[in-house]
Amino acid sequence: MTGWLVTVRRRAAPAGLLLAAAAAAWVWVVTRWGGMQVTPGTMGLGLPVFLAMWTLMMAAMMLPATAPVAALYARTVNEHRAPRMVVFTAAYLLVWAAAGLPAYALAAGLGRAANLPAATGTAVAAAVFATSGVYQLTPLKDRCLARCRSPIGLMLRYASYPARSRDLRAGAHHGAFCLGCCWSLMVLLAAFGVMNVWAMVVLTIVITAEKLAPAGRLLARAVGITSIALAVAVFWMPALAPGLTGGGGMTGM
Repeated sequence: MTGWLVTVRRRAAPAGLLLAAAAAAWVWVVTRWGGMQVTPGTMGLGLPVFLAMWTLMMAAMMLPATAPVAALYARTVNEHRAPRMVVFTAAYLLVWAAAGLPAYALAAGLGRAANLPAATGTAVAAAVFATSGVYQLTPLKDRCLARCRSPIGLMLRYASYPARSRDLRAGAHHGAFCLGCCWSLMVLLAAFGVMNVWAMVVLTIVITAEKLAPAGRLLARAVGITSIALAVAVFWMPALAPGLTGGGGMTGM
């Protein structure tokens, strides 16, 4: 019985640590930015501050869905588990931090578009929704999502990596698949508002369900169809994209 409890704890610990890190990131996001007005663009933040904020956002949104994969990877680690899982998680988040560079450029560009006539901002919002929706229905999305949903094959791949770089490469490799799977959902933050906390909550639920729920692949397609529908509806309801149209002064939470 004691041995069984030790095994359960060893398997649950990595997932629990990632969930604790995600919870801490959520607390920071809500307390620091939760009451902020949803405004177009980068909200006046410089690149370093934006990247720091973006990385914490990604930790809050992505780590809950990544916890089971981290727990599975931890089962392949026999010694120095804690520091090696820190390296794995840091490499994973580093991929998302790097994605903050194009995210900043996109947010800055879309912020300028929001200062153009209202019809232009609405058209740009429609393009964002359509781009996200179409990608959700592509084979590449399916392939990346399949790797996130069934990572056993990835574990076999990671076992072949050289020991010294294994954790770093494994975390970065899995992060790349997650980026390929979820970038289209993150693009929606440009339309809803980069620091729209309600949008972050909904997208986190969608991301987690896509990866972990039995009907995750069906949900991904449903989200794609919904996003394409929003691309049409935004012309009649610009408030659907407060991050690009102003949305009547909505607040993050």
